Amino acid sequence: MTEAVEQATDIINSRGVQSVDLAIVLGEGLGSVADGLDDAIVIPYADLPGFPEGHTAPDGVLTVAAHDGLSVAYMRGRAEFHRNADAAAMAVPLETLAMLGAQNLILTAGVGSVRADMHPSNLVLITDHINFGGINPLIGMSADGGFVSLTDAYDPKLFRRLKRATLHCGAQTHEGVMMWFSGPSFETPAEVKMARVLGADVIAWSMVPEVILARRLGVNVAAVGAVTHYGAGFSGGAPSHSTTLKQAQAAAIGMRRLLRALPRTRELAGA
Repeated sequence: MTEAVEQATDIINSRGVQSVDLAIVLGEGLGSVADGLDDAIVIPYADLPGFPEGHTAPDGVLTVAAHDGLSVAYMRGRAEFHRNADAAAMAVPLETLAMLGAQNLILTAGVGSVRADMHPSNLVLITDHINFGGINPLIGMSADGGFVSLTDAYDPKLFRRLKRATLHCGAQTHEGVMMWFSGPSFETPAEVKMARVLGADVIAWSMVPEVILARRLGVNVAAVGAVTHYGAGFSGGAPSHSTTLKQAQAAAIGMRRLLRALPRTRELAGA
């Protein structure tokens, strides 16, 4: 445990949060998923050493609230490789959440579709990933537990619980493999075509480094993508940042229903 993790954990404890059962990272445009929580404890990232900088309100906060008997922590905003060139930038927040007891982590983000049946505003449960960028947050950690198996990078039990949650809330979801690109430029039509040929269903600029970091900590991971656009050259895709942000905000409605239903499955307790 690093000094930053120890300090962040102590600060969170001092604000009235002693433990967390489930952690959720909300990507850009999806922060409203954490709105309207009863008796929520809200801690700005600026108060927590090692947490992401540069977010503007209402994002850039850790929000903790009770859901059906479980303590759920929402991170509204993340550190991303395309903004700071540091694939391990989420190491401190994720280890802090693990220190608080979170053994289950749900990652969310906007993703691009390379499948005709996955439309903007649809939700996709991620089954596996392809790290096309070749960038790994564990580089340099091999002497300290960096050799991490990713056979079950996306925990099968947690995936099934998400599937069960869709029945609770009536949300319709797809399933698919995610290919990670570094960003921040959007992919070329040739890269999108390559992603389809190699077996990807969606493309993204985030989540994959966090999956790897979390698995190093022994935390169970699941991921949900909110489709914000079609990849360039696919089905008329011509993505822009403003368009993808609007689509993420639209998809947040379904994401909120899904994630609010997850604790009702009850199997998360003690998982």
